[in-house]
Amino acid sequence: MRSAAPRILCAGMAVLDEVFRIERFPVANSKVQASAFQSIVGGCAANAAIAIARLGGRAELIAALGAPEADDISDRILAGLAREGVGCRGSVRVAGASSTISSVFVDAAGDRMIVTRCDERLFTATVDHPGTLVANVDAVLADNWLPDLVLPICAAARRRGLPVIVDGDGPMSEKSEMMALATHIVFSAEALRATTGRDHLGEALACIGARAHGFLAVTDGANDILWLDGGALRRMPVFAVAVADTLAAGDVFHGAFALALAEGSGEIAALRFGAASAALKCTRHGGGAGAPQRAEVEALLAIT
Repeated sequence: MRSAAPRILCAGMAVLDEVFRIERFPVANSKVQASAFQSIVGGCAANAAIAIARLGGRAELIAALGAPEADDISDRILAGLAREGVGCRGSVRVAGASSTISSVFVDAAGDRMIVTRCDERLFTATVDHPGTLVANVDAVLADNWLPDLVLPICAAARRRGLPVIVDGDGPMSEKSEMMALATHIVFSAEALRATTGRDHLGEALACIGARAHGFLAVTDGANDILWLDGGALRRMPVFAVAVADTLAAGDVFHGAFALALAEGSGEIAALRFGAASAALKCTRHGGGAGAPQRAEVEALLAIT
């Protein structure tokens, strides 16, 4: 066992999610009544950081946020992260910009519909001293939505010999620098299909494997996780649970996967730890705020 919890640097999106729970999604020109409402931190990297902190790791977040004078969204995001024990000292405040905000609708089946407003100026955010940011961390986890922000961090981490885990949540160029820098990429099924133009996930993963040299996997909701083992396609069933809300399940998976790797687990054990963490998140409402505690995950792993 490690003498101290590993420190994971998460880099990418931080969002304020305004979450409405509804019975069914509305159709055009209609109104529905929400049964519950939450205003919570969201975004791939931010949710992953919360999951890492909940699971016993030490999480730092580098995100692109709006300027203090633009609106109060960034302050609400930072306050929510502070309550979770996530450090944000290196996050970038972009002059004149406002932070990202999403309206999220979650229906009775746990499916979600998301409308996001993202200030284009956030995509210009960069960091001044990426080497300093990774000097005292054990791994880097980056989403692929803000390449100008995260690429220098990933490159600095690789120079230090650190694991660089990429959350392939959005489409990527198959010649992407991020793909070349990653030691591990776990795609969402939607993003992998969009990246390769192939519907069959096994074929799509093999297509990426011909170009990328790190560990490659793809998650697909309630379907099996697929990964490449050399040239062979492997699969792992996910945990069957009663789904209440799938919002942030993929982000929780990535945070748990990165933490397990930093703790010294192999990739397959880390996939299983991530799958258990994501499954438990799906049993409760609240996006990243529904991420489980370590004892819950270990209990689920012990009985399955």
